[in-house]
Amino acid sequence: MKSSTVGLLLSGLSLGISAASVWPGPASAQTYPHKVVRFVVPFAPGGSTDLMARAIGQKLSERLGQPIIVENRPGASGTIGTTIAAQATPDGYTLLAGTAGPLTYAPILQSKLAYNARKDFAAVSLAFSAPMILGIHPSLPAKSVREFVALAKSKPGEIDYATVGAGSSQHLTMELLAGQAGIAMVAVHYKSSAPSLTDLLGGHVKAGFFGIIPALPHVTTGKLRPLGVTTVRRSTVLPNVPTIAESGFPGFDTSQWFGVLVPAKTPQPIIAKLHAEIVAVLRSPEVEKRLSDEGAHVVASTPAEFSEHLMRESEKWTKVIRQAGIQIQ
Repeated sequence: MKSSTVGLLLSGLSLGISAASVWPGPASAQTYPHKVVRFVVPFAPGGSTDLMARAIGQKLSERLGQPIIVENRPGASGTIGTTIAAQATPDGYTLLAGTAGPLTYAPILQSKLAYNARKDFAAVSLAFSAPMILGIHPSLPAKSVREFVALAKSKPGEIDYATVGAGSSQHLTMELLAGQAGIAMVAVHYKSSAPSLTDLLGGHVKAGFFGIIPALPHVTTGKLRPLGVTTVRRSTVLPNVPTIAESGFPGFDTSQWFGVLVPAKTPQPIIAKLHAEIVAVLRSPEVEKRLSDEGAHVVASTPAEFSEHLMRESEKWTKVIRQAGIQIQ
């Protein structure tokens, strides 16, 4: 991504916050909230984004003194629900559970989105991030990331790997590794994580990136061999599994993340209050423990830090997508 484009992303998100400070609406931090707040989750009920939004929403409701209703609006890889949130009234009564798919990948891969990720939202907080693991079927002889890369180099285009769809985090993370390692593999796209993991366990595909918690039972039984985690720090859930960065690929760092955003032009005092309360929720012992048990790391960033994170993510994945020649029809 050209630096001018990256600058627009960051300045656009910052503008959403700056413009809020002069918003002439009646909302204020003193009276907010005085009615139900909806928390739009652009994915189906029962998934990890939904479950964490409900956990955070429940605690946030207790602190704000008003109900927070999780509203699931799945479809089109999260872009339908994200569109709904973008078009909501900017009064603090609509929150978005933001993830990389609709906020980072879709704007790069899709030219006709109904929202502009850099202009239509104001960042509140990057709540947490969680690593994925590179897992392989035990029939492959590799016991480490280095051995896996060497094997893939010896069999160019022969090793297949599972993803949860073209342009998904699993797909792009493998392409990131492939680009750094100089290897070529075959992507097999599934509609969700469950069948992709099932097929790997059955040996129908040989590798893939997976969330730690769904993969953990199969690691324990030996049906899935973990080679590395995607973040620069090891997972507290699988502390003996090295990072990919320490396995010969310095700087390799990617994660599945969850943040809270509001429509652009939401008043700054409302954003500030939401940020303070969300951080308090994330730092509570109960929520911190739950996230830790799920293999996640609490971030609890400032709005500016979240905006910068989105900028860096867009820059990184634009490069990966272009180098890999990934296109979504």
